[in-house]
Amino acid sequence: MFLAGCGGDKKSGESADFARQQAFPSTYSVTQSRPVLIVGATLLTGTGEQLENTDLLLQDGAITEIGEGLKAPEGALLVNGSGKWVTPGIIDVHSHLGDYPAPAIESSEDGNEMTSPNTAEVWAEHSVWTQDPQFALALAGGVTTLQILPGSANLFGGRGVTLKNVPGRRVQDMKFPGAPYGLKMACGENPKRVYGGKGTAPSTRMGNVAGYRRAWIAAANYRKAWEGYEKNGGDKPERDLELETLAGVLNGDILVHNHCYRGEEMAIMMDIAREFGFQISTFHHAVEAYKVADLLAENNVCAAMWADWWGFKHEAFDMTEANIAIVDQAKACAMIHSDSAVGIQRLNQEVAKAMTAGQRAGFDIGPADAVVWMTLNPAKALGIAEQTGSLEKGKMADVVLWSGNPFSVYTKAEMVFIDGELMYDRADKARQPHSDFELGILNAEGERL
Repeated sequence: MFLAGCGGDKKSGESADFARQQAFPSTYSVTQSRPVLIVGATLLTGTGEQLENTDLLLQDGAITEIGEGLKAPEGALLVNGSGKWVTPGIIDVHSHLGDYPAPAIESSEDGNEMTSPNTAEVWAEHSVWTQDPQFALALAGGVTTLQILPGSANLFGGRGVTLKNVPGRRVQDMKFPGAPYGLKMACGENPKRVYGGKGTAPSTRMGNVAGYRRAWIAAANYRKAWEGYEKNGGDKPERDLELETLAGVLNGDILVHNHCYRGEEMAIMMDIAREFGFQISTFHHAVEAYKVADLLAENNVCAAMWADWWGFKHEAFDMTEANIAIVDQAKACAMIHSDSAVGIQRLNQEVAKAMTAGQRAGFDIGPADAVVWMTLNPAKALGIAEQTGSLEKGKMADVVLWSGNPFSVYTKAEMVFIDGELMYDRADKARQPHSDFELGILNAEGERL
């Protein structure tokens, strides 16, 4: 399956399975126990619409009807939506839950393989601790899907994985079916600081760029060798896990998620992508995205940003709180992200801050526009927008019922549905999941001992 994320076209004749999607296949399965009808709510669809006093029917794991006066199927869960708001489930494209779990101790920090500037061979899912209690806290904030990424110490940090935010004994029980892998890359200060500090390359930004280009040349040769073998036979090339991931990017099957703060570095990375014929899905953190918003739009590249984090290091200093709004107004793909186990719990409030900053800057942005920053655009960045990210018939029933306007600081997620199943209910402790790790910490009612 080819999923292009924020753009890119697969070239004809490319058949080598560099993505290895079936090496650790998804075993995710959630069956909706009964239909759900939410009646008379305000819907933010994620497609630019705000629908008042509207019903939403979830059935067989999908959104089946949107309208007024809908009839509930037999045995359906009826939810009174009067005075409440409904959005698609929140999607976080940048999380480290499970790889940097709680409790935060050195023995469980497994997100950064700081042994080489190029560790494209590692996969973040192989570090995910599914018992991390922070998954449930994110669920209570309305997060239904999240991408777990390696850290940013290396030029190539390894593969990320997209998960459904459901309890699982193993990470494969959480893997979003069919979602493409992402390759974490990092530009700027981090790689040159980590490896320059060890007295090895790269130690400068020009060393960073040389390292990328060497790696892509090797990946192109690796892909060519496999294509020649598949076409002409002969000696079978030896598998190389590092080059396999990079070749998967060149084939268009693995999406690039690039940690990058400064505007001119984003421009350089887009030049590198053109040189080697691959597509960057998303720049992450992207503090200076507003400086290159037009280039992002022209190159079909998304930007995942914070609402107001800035100034914690030099490359994060030149910030504007209107960053997300400016990128959005340039017709580029803009979104919120967390990179934080705390921030992921209130991404709706982060979007509210970004929306307000955009309004102060003079942009006409309302809730129907801003909701896209936490739903549909992240889905596009992850290559799953055909399945989720908006309230549309036929899409996965990943839905959040809010106590009021989701962009009010007083509003809380009351119910969270994943594929139509009620996974979290603020009014029902039996629908507030806890990990096995918390057994002995919580009593039978879910209260801390």
